Amino acid sequence: MTVKNAFYAQSGGVTAVINASACGVIETARKHPEQIANVYAGRNGIIGALTEELIDTSQESASDIAALKHTPSGGFGSCRFKLKSLEENKREYERLIEVFKAHNIGYFFYNGGGDSADTCYKVSQLSEKMGFPVQAIHVPKTVDNDLPITDNCPGFGSVAKYIAVSTLEASFDVRSMAATSTKIFVIEVMGRHAGWIAAAGGLVEDQGIPVVILFPEVEFDKDKFLAKVDAKVKEYGYCSVVVSEGCHWPDGKFLAEQGTRDAFGHAQLGGAAPVVANMIKEALGHKFHWAVADYLQRAARHLASASDVEQAYALGEAAVNKALEGKNSIMPTVVRESSSPYKWSIGEAPLSEVANVEKMMPLDFITEDGFGITAKCKEYLYPLIQGEAYPPYLANGMPDYVTLKLAAVEKKLEGFEI
Repeated sequence: MTVKNAFYAQSGGVTAVINASACGVIETARKHPEQIANVYAGRNGIIGALTEELIDTSQESASDIAALKHTPSGGFGSCRFKLKSLEENKREYERLIEVFKAHNIGYFFYNGGGDSADTCYKVSQLSEKMGFPVQAIHVPKTVDNDLPITDNCPGFGSVAKYIAVSTLEASFDVRSMAATSTKIFVIEVMGRHAGWIAAAGGLVEDQGIPVVILFPEVEFDKDKFLAKVDAKVKEYGYCSVVVSEGCHWPDGKFLAEQGTRDAFGHAQLGGAAPVVANMIKEALGHKFHWAVADYLQRAARHLASASDVEQAYALGEAAVNKALEGKNSIMPTVVRESSSPYKWSIGEAPLSEVANVEKMMPLDFITEDGFGITAKCKEYLYPLIQGEAYPPYLANGMPDYVTLKLAAVEKKLEGFEI
């Protein structure tokens, strides 16, 4: 077999464990020098391939690559940049192949969510047509947990753990002050179309905490919501509310919509928590505090789920092994074999069935009233937040995260305007 280089890139919003997948890819590739000469990483994701801003990972020490496993965020830089369809912008895909050709890249590992799965699929198709076959393997990642076929997505378990624990701790705070002060705590979490992260906040119910959840899958009914909160406060003296950023009115408009759009053309969200908190204040008169978890939830490596870290690494490792087996245009997946005890294995899915498909919360995971999670949902969630994988800490008390050298690969082509 001809020795070729590999290209790895991180895409979209980063997570607490995406670097563990990078570690899995690079460490596994280094074990097969007879097939993979080197792994080049894209500086700031796929943009790095288009502009030929490649990073030579061979210049990183084994210990620094290993340290990626416990370092949050994207070690090589990520981006929100969606390649248009082949018909709309063939030049970008042709540029990718041109760069791959120039640097003898025969393996493409793209670590991201649904949009990156789509890009990976298109590259695998076009490379064949252009006479330079590239084995394109998608490495799943998304805190939203909305990729199909795989049981769960790396990044989600750690966010779920962070939200469950943070909601619990803040609720204990509210409970202790409710007699004379705050009675309502509202936390806003990520999740544009799928309520997986919001569902994790519902786990506090098992600790005796009164909680109301607002899912994207359930149309927001103001009167029913306020009645639910009122009942909780009358029974417990306080109430916590977990609201997904994608919570929306019956007409489809988001509670948090700002009227702006992000790089992918999606409505820019942020602000559901104060909307909900003020709604409760105006109707019921309760004092409140609200918080937006935002970057904190997806960057919290100090509270990562051990199962999440393990799976993130395993899927990066599997991506390389499957490429070396000759596989192409696939995504390695997590297959749940048992919830108690928790057992899982690695499977695979064709990218044609993954690209542009979103996995929503099953209706039997949401209680009949639309404001809570069922026992079946809890059975699904608990294994994903199990175990602690604390990073090493320095003597000064700060976590020992790694910053890579990011040595550039010499360019061989003319510049390219994005």
